[in-house]
Amino acid sequence: MRNLEPRIVIFTDDPGWHGARLREAFAARGCVANFVSLKSCHFDIGADAQPLKIPGFEPALPAAAFVRGVPGGSLEEVVFYLDILHALTELNVPVYNDARAIERSVDKGMTSFLLRNKGIPTPPTWVTNDPEHARAVVMREFAAGHALVCKPLFGAQGEGLMRLLPGDPLPAAEMLHGVYYLQRYIDTGEGSWHDWRVFVIAGRALLAMRREGATWISNVARGGNCQPAVLDDGLRHLAEAAVAAVGMQYGGVDIIRDATGQGWAVEVNSVPAWRGLQSTCNVNIAELLADDFLRQLEPGAMAEAAG
Repeated sequence: MRNLEPRIVIFTDDPGWHGARLREAFAARGCVANFVSLKSCHFDIGADAQPLKIPGFEPALPAAAFVRGVPGGSLEEVVFYLDILHALTELNVPVYNDARAIERSVDKGMTSFLLRNKGIPTPPTWVTNDPEHARAVVMREFAAGHALVCKPLFGAQGEGLMRLLPGDPLPAAEMLHGVYYLQRYIDTGEGSWHDWRVFVIAGRALLAMRREGATWISNVARGGNCQPAVLDDGLRHLAEAAVAAVGMQYGGVDIIRDATGQGWAVEVNSVPAWRGLQSTCNVNIAELLADDFLRQLEPGAMAEAAG
């Protein structure tokens, strides 16, 4: 039996565990997936019939693209990488998640705005590049007895997070690349640090885990301990609404409950890791993602890719 021509691209600089699981899931469905870095793609806009070049897919484009990572870099570099994804969408190649969803979720300020604009419970948040405005917010919140979380506008896996307690100074603007993102700290009232990660695919919340932290940061990458969790209606509805508000095909939603049991959507991730979540369940998450991903293709697309 001859090999199928590779027609699916997984954009990543470090395939690792997640890439291996996805490649296995696609292989089980008769598809071959190639790992490609967005750094290696380029535009060739001229007489060539195909102005977008993706290594391993010349002269035709992949049937679809699964985004597992967007490289960091300068503003120009990041815009260029996202332009590659935008161009694929313009060329009718399904991108999962697409550039618009990634742009909305990688920017914590826009995520918070979109959640609030749709009436989804999310902690009070302030985003400003004015240190005096930020200082006034801090003073007002401290006076009301609230702590704050200061986050980099762009960041993941709990990196760069700072908790500001009453009396703490405002960090220098240079530490935050000139923009303050301040969010009211939600205390669970249980004397322990924990939150929930809910995984949403095709608009439905399917899986959840409870993350318990040795510190107030419970991200798995920062040492959080993953525990199985019951996906109750409160978590389900909040996560599904959050993913819809940001416009994702799939996503991971971080939820925290306060002392009254009120749930708050804290972050929405468009390129979520799921290794920790996988350790808490018997469902093959990569297979769920592969199935939904392949449903994005128009009828007959995979047959054409294999031919």
